[in-house]
Amino acid sequence: MTDRNIRVEPVDGRAVEDQDVEIVERKGLGHPDSLCDGIAEHVSQALAREYLDRVGKVLHYNTDETQLVAGRSAPAFGGGEVVDPIYLLITGRATKEYEGTKIPAETIALRAAREYIDEEFPFVDFGIDVVVDVKLGEGSGDLQEVFGEDGTQVPMSNDTSFGVGHAPLTETERIVLETERRLNGRYSDEHRAVGQDIKVMGKRESEVIDVTVAVAAVDRYVDGIEAYDAVMEGVRTFVEDLAAEYTDRTVRVHVNTADDYEEGSIYLTTTGTSAEQGDDGSVGRGNRSNGLITPNRSMSMEATSGKNPVNHIGKIYNLLSTEIARSVVEAVDGIREVRIRLLSQIGKPIDEPHVADASLVTEAGVEVGDIEAAVEAIIDEELANVTDITERVIDGELTTF
Repeated sequence: MTDRNIRVEPVDGRAVEDQDVEIVERKGLGHPDSLCDGIAEHVSQALAREYLDRVGKVLHYNTDETQLVAGRSAPAFGGGEVVDPIYLLITGRATKEYEGTKIPAETIALRAAREYIDEEFPFVDFGIDVVVDVKLGEGSGDLQEVFGEDGTQVPMSNDTSFGVGHAPLTETERIVLETERRLNGRYSDEHRAVGQDIKVMGKRESEVIDVTVAVAAVDRYVDGIEAYDAVMEGVRTFVEDLAAEYTDRTVRVHVNTADDYEEGSIYLTTTGTSAEQGDDGSVGRGNRSNGLITPNRSMSMEATSGKNPVNHIGKIYNLLSTEIARSVVEAVDGIREVRIRLLSQIGKPIDEPHVADASLVTEAGVEVGDIEAAVEAIIDEELANVTDITERVIDGELTTF
């Protein structure tokens, strides 16, 4: 063990699974906020890889200010059109020259944005349905020094900030997370009328879980109201079956609750995302780094996507705290719930947080003191290997939203 400031204490209150009311949300891949998160993170990874290829190390940059302005569309059964394109602005800071080597940061960002949209949004035509602009300024000199240009092995924290993570996920959290991921995976591949903009809200009251799903239908694959209704009934059945894998509680599934068939008001889109018609987006306004929005849990308001993975605490500590929480519950018996909080100080090594705090809910008969040393050892080891987070982020192994 090192002399890192690690604290282990009991949680003041009940485990989330024991609370009477639980609320969980996930904004899916095609939600305007998530679209911004995805673009910002894909650009971030592209810049990091390019810096490594050109100069041998990741230079100072951040692309976490990406913004989306919604377009205007005219969806119709059998296929409509985008009238005014979605506008996406990739903005932030990037190093464009290092020791005589010029790096075309904005070109790299634009190429990465196109790749991401082409890969993830089959119904969005880049340059026609969405117009992308890039404005990357240079980083400030003092922050570039903090960033580690002096070649120090462990980067210095870029900010005084904190990250929060928890484990294990509750039944409601797992249902909400898996509902969107699976609908946006093989299910949408096989059911082309299901668009990428899928939002899931879970509400548990005691032993009853309500799952409300908003699904953007793709108009070219829907020839009428009956076909639309069949698509939504298919989604409902799929989610009901999925939920049964994770809970024995009663689950009620609701799909597109704002639809009014008599008035002809349904969630029909041309591109599979509400960004085509009035819904703006911004990095950091949606899912936290574990993919969920969880008001029953402690959360950081930091945007994770697009931040530099070398020393930006808003990214590293949020990802690391979640990894630590998972490691703790996997390795140490007797824990029902753990919350990890990591606090940094600007200019200090990122492997030496100002405090690393673990709050535990233990099983009956297990005292925190019984397992404190084991928990501390895991936290200490994870902090010692904090730079692994950087590599895993650049390689796309860790998701940020």
